[in-house]
Amino acid sequence: MPSPYRALFGAPGSKGFSIAGFVGRIPISMMGIGVVTMVSQLTGRYGLAGALSATIALSAAVAGPQVSRLVDRYGQRRVLRPATLISLAAAALLLCAAHYGWPDWALFAACVGIGCVPSVGAMIRARWAALYRGTPQLHTAYSFESVMDEVCFIIGPIISIGLSTAWFPEAGPLLAACFLAVGVFSLTAQRATEPEPHPRERRGGGTAMRSRGLQVLVATFVATGAIFGAVDVVTVAFAEEEGHKAAASVVLAVYAAGSCVAGMVYGLLHFAGPPERRWLLGVCAMAVSMIPLLLVGNLPFLAVALFVAGLSIAPTMITTMSLIEEHVPRAQLTEGMTWVSTGLAAGVALGSSVAGWVIDAAGARAGYGVPAVAGAVAVAVGFLGFRRLKRPAPGRGGSVEQHSERKERHVA
Repeated sequence: MPSPYRALFGAPGSKGFSIAGFVGRIPISMMGIGVVTMVSQLTGRYGLAGALSATIALSAAVAGPQVSRLVDRYGQRRVLRPATLISLAAAALLLCAAHYGWPDWALFAACVGIGCVPSVGAMIRARWAALYRGTPQLHTAYSFESVMDEVCFIIGPIISIGLSTAWFPEAGPLLAACFLAVGVFSLTAQRATEPEPHPRERRGGGTAMRSRGLQVLVATFVATGAIFGAVDVVTVAFAEEEGHKAAASVVLAVYAAGSCVAGMVYGLLHFAGPPERRWLLGVCAMAVSMIPLLLVGNLPFLAVALFVAGLSIAPTMITTMSLIEEHVPRAQLTEGMTWVSTGLAAGVALGSSVAGWVIDAAGARAGYGVPAVAGAVAVAVGFLGFRRLKRPAPGRGGSVEQHSERKERHVA
C-alpha cells in the first residue's frame, strides 16, 4: 500500500474500525444482486426480482437518514445495534418466504424491513473525520474508503451470485446477513474511535437536507443510482441470455475494479481549483460511459466497457464527500453522508425496477438504454444545480472552515 495510505493507520484504533467497516459493507453489494439472483432462479420473474431489490433500496433510502440522524444525536453503538437486529430479522423472513413460496406481499414486506440496515460506510467516514478533520489526511481517508467500497462491489457480487447459482438460491442473501451482523457488532464494540454525539445540537434546522448544496448532490445521485441499479439487473439478464449467468458476477466485479483503480490513484493526487468542477466533470464522465453499453454484443466487450465506465465512479464519490464537508454542519455530518447514500439507494430502486420491466418486455440488450437515460438526467441536474455547489454554507462545521477554504480546496 502506498505510504499516504499506510500513514492513515498510525492513529490508534483505525485498523480495527476499518476492518469492521469493510466486513459490514460487503452486504451492500451482496443483498440487492443476491435477491435478484435468488428470485429469478426460484421464479424466473425478473420483474419481481427487480422490484424486490428496488424495495430494499427504497426502504433504505427512507430509513437510512433517520438512523444516521439518531446516530449523530445518540452515538453509533446505541443506534446501530437495534437497527441491525431489525434488518437481520427481516432478512430471515425474506429467505423463508422465498424458500417456501409464500405470497409476493410477504417478500415485499420482508424487503421493507431489510431497508433498516445502517449506512456503515457513512459511520466509518465519520470516524475518519473525527480523527483527521481539517488535515490533508482526510482526503486520503475518503479516497481509501471509496476504494474499499469498490473492493466490496468486486467481491460481493462474485460471492453472492456464485453461491446462489452453484450452491442454493438463498445462499447469497444468507451470507450477506451474516457479514452485516459480524461487521456492525464488531464496529460498535470499538468505543474509543466512536465520534462524539451531539444530543442537543440544532444548528441549521432539524435536518441536513436544509442545505441547498446537499440537495443538489442528493438529486444528482438519484439519477446516478439509477445507473448502478439498472446496470446490475441488466448485466445478470444479459449474461443469462448469453448462456453464462454465473459470469455476471465477474463482469460486475470488473465494473467495480475500474472504480477501485481510479480511486486508489485519485487518493494519491492533489488538485488545485474548486472541487465542484471536478464533481461535475465526473458526473458527465459517468453519463458518457453508458453509451458504449448500448452496442454490447458479447460478455468480453461488456466487461471492457464496464471497466472503462467504472473509472469515473470513485473520483466522483470522493469529491462528493469533500463537498458534503463544505455544505453540512459538523453535528449533522453522518446524516449528510447518508443522504447521498439515500439518493443512490432511491436511484437504484428506480433503475433496477425499470430495468426489470424493460428486460421482461424487450430483452436484456434493450435494458441498457435505462442507464444511458439515467446518465443524461444526472448531467442535467448537475448543471442546473451547479451554482448552489459554488456557495458553501457560512459557518459550516465540516472540515473546511471559512478561514481555510482555499487551502482545503487545494488539498482536496
